[in-house]
Amino acid sequence: MTDATSTHPFWLAGRQATGDDILEVTSPWDGRTVGRVSVPTDAQVEEAVAAADAVAAEFSAAPAHTRAAALDHVVKRLGERAEEIAALISAENGKPVKWARGEVARCVSVFRWAADEARRFNSGEAQRLDADAGGTGRLALTRRFPHGPVLGIAPFNFPLNLCAHKVAPAIAVGTPIILKPAPATPLSALVLGELLAETELPAGSWSVLPVANEKMPALVQDPRLPIISFTGSEPVGFAILDSVPRKRVTLELGGNGAAVVLADFASDADLDFAAQRIATFSNYQGGQSCISVQRVIADASVYDRLVPRVVAAVEALHTGDPSDAATDVGPLVSEDAAQRVETWVQEAVDAGARLLTGGKRDGATYAPTALENVPADTRLGREEVFGPVMTFTRVEGEAEAFAAVNDSKYGLQAGVFTHDVQAAFRAHRELEVGGVIVGDVPSYRADQMPYGGAKQSGVGREGVRFAMEDYTYERVLVLTGIAL
Repeated sequence: MTDATSTHPFWLAGRQATGDDILEVTSPWDGRTVGRVSVPTDAQVEEAVAAADAVAAEFSAAPAHTRAAALDHVVKRLGERAEEIAALISAENGKPVKWARGEVARCVSVFRWAADEARRFNSGEAQRLDADAGGTGRLALTRRFPHGPVLGIAPFNFPLNLCAHKVAPAIAVGTPIILKPAPATPLSALVLGELLAETELPAGSWSVLPVANEKMPALVQDPRLPIISFTGSEPVGFAILDSVPRKRVTLELGGNGAAVVLADFASDADLDFAAQRIATFSNYQGGQSCISVQRVIADASVYDRLVPRVVAAVEALHTGDPSDAATDVGPLVSEDAAQRVETWVQEAVDAGARLLTGGKRDGATYAPTALENVPADTRLGREEVFGPVMTFTRVEGEAEAFAAVNDSKYGLQAGVFTHDVQAAFRAHRELEVGGVIVGDVPSYRADQMPYGGAKQSGVGREGVRFAMEDYTYERVLVLTGIAL
């Protein structure tokens, strides 16, 4: 699959196909061609949607063991091809191979969880109705059924695992899915198609279509695709939601993750730990993670001891060739992305921010960067930078720290470094985010847990079982004349 000289087909209703146009995939690190991908024609996209619509009832009725077996097969094959796939992720995305290996491992977990859920999901809930006289002799059985085929739109930053978060829950509940990978990183999704093609899933139950972004409005509007699962930028996500108000749309739109260090997290060991975690997870994936650390909010009592530790840990990170196992930080997905980050940082400095380290660009690579005193009205102060940049804010006490976290239009996840269990529960109650990670950075995610945001970070939840619930609805069966 890593052959850069041939043109890779896409997957149309479970079989390989080629179209008229070619998409060239290049490495963000050195610009070399990583692969060439065939792009489906409008007629082929229509064929995929029609096939998904036609097979929906059959797939929904498929026994749980057949869906679970297909998911188990993907688990096995991902493990067998892990190193090859990690190298491919690194090549097309620019992600250091150490992080790409972690992404493959997480993808294995996603499919494993989906196989488990396929076996136990939708067993049904029985409810006796004779609590009221009118329900005497009646029993309700509630089960979940798919809304219909899913359109899954995946981003570039986790080109394998975020595809898995669309595909695996769909297979687990028995609903067809059309997966649209990001144009910059379609190769990982096509490898996932290779593994699905080795299973006995029915034709039409899945397609992987590297469709150009400008072709997406017609797919989004298609009534045969009643579910849309989108991970990506806030403007695009809300434009999709506004364009199809009668569809069920789940959106994961990112954030500007805050790591809070409270006053009790004050020993040298505590601050060393926090500094290392903050430095690592502000810059992992080149900062191109929705839950990377962008804002560090530290109590005044620990601020002056924490900041130098973080800066030192940042400066110790190795930036370079993503194929090198020693590399911690690789390039951004493109030079345009790096130039945008450069512009935002310079705007903040010009507005009075103090640059503590970094601030330099070399092509698509942007050096890990830290600043303090960033004005709130700058783009760096209010938007998601999606790059290897963090800002420091000094606060007086827990209440001010939590208010600073909430002073954002985003609300994905927050990390709170504290040993105080009462503070942990106060954070859970008060922080307007989808997840609060206590004792660590906001960047922690287990793929089986509910994952998503509040405010403009999106609607709905990923996490295998929770996505399965979003893809389905309750249908109640009432049995009459039952001796309870």
